[in-house]
Amino acid sequence: MLIAILPGDGIGREIVPEAVKVLRALERHGFKATLEEAPIGGAGLDAADDPLPAPTLALARKAEAILLGAVGDPKYARHPHNKLPGVGLRRLRKELDLFANFRPARLFPELRDASTLKPEVVDGLDLLLLRELTGDIYYGTPRGRVEGAAERTAVNTMRYSESEIARIGHVAFKVARGRGRRVCSVDKANVLETMALWREVMTEVGRQYPDVELTHMYVDAAAMTLVRAPKSFDVIVTPNLFGDILSDQAAMLTGSIGMLPSASLGATSQGLYEPVHGSAPDIAGKGVANPLATILSAAMLLRHSCDRADLAERVESAVRSVLAAGYRTADIAEKGKPVIGTREMGDRVVAAL
Repeated sequence: MLIAILPGDGIGREIVPEAVKVLRALERHGFKATLEEAPIGGAGLDAADDPLPAPTLALARKAEAILLGAVGDPKYARHPHNKLPGVGLRRLRKELDLFANFRPARLFPELRDASTLKPEVVDGLDLLLLRELTGDIYYGTPRGRVEGAAERTAVNTMRYSESEIARIGHVAFKVARGRGRRVCSVDKANVLETMALWREVMTEVGRQYPDVELTHMYVDAAAMTLVRAPKSFDVIVTPNLFGDILSDQAAMLTGSIGMLPSASLGATSQGLYEPVHGSAPDIAGKGVANPLATILSAAMLLRHSCDRADLAERVESAVRSVLAAGYRTADIAEKGKPVIGTREMGDRVVAAL
């Protein structure tokens, strides 16, 4: 199979090689793949003045799976909107119609003390945040800025169609059947017409899954409940904007955003796999970034796009054993305990395989 490797920017260029190292180590266990690298984000702008160069998109289209690091570089902050690094990732998701973003938040027992919440609040945490990824305010039109004579104004449009909401709803209910059979749909239906439609369609879809409990929650209440009683959730399904925010909040329940993987899937088995965190330009090049979210994203790639759950479990077990042995990068380090860097953490996972 062909896997597109898109390191991107910042720490993406440091963490992706560690995940690639893990995939290469699985060759002795029967995993065969061709890995081909291409630029995206700021790296795409540097290479072709385009955050999603045409050859990168062509590679992504023909690949069975895509492993991505992160996009974003402050040196492009003053560029036009269509020349910002993040536009490349959003275009890629849209072009491949990767509408369902799976963001599991699972607390490794070894990291219970790394969470800022009390152990009794987060012990046993295992929730899935399912974010709709190709609609909402990120893609709605009209959008843009107007440089008026009196003052500057800007507009973005929150938009969803019935079919867009229904398809992410079906994914949520089907996934819940394999978990705790509970779906919480997050919206702001008391204020926004778009979200009123979201709730209406989610309710209609839910009637087709009588074996799954559906609840609704406003996004502000969901944010509060995530820190008050996070274990009350099983599957959370959210619009794009709210999912972007809540998934970072959920990440910190596990101790560090450097621990959370994600998978963006569509109608086919092809998927885009990436850590939840960003490019972290403040630590880029220092060799201190946590590669475990990227390595766990590679495990999701093995499970969803390669149909190799056995190898995915092997990688996840290797990560667990490394953590159990006390190895930590700076973001999850315990006070007074030794800290290792990006490359050594990757080496430890490979050794544990």
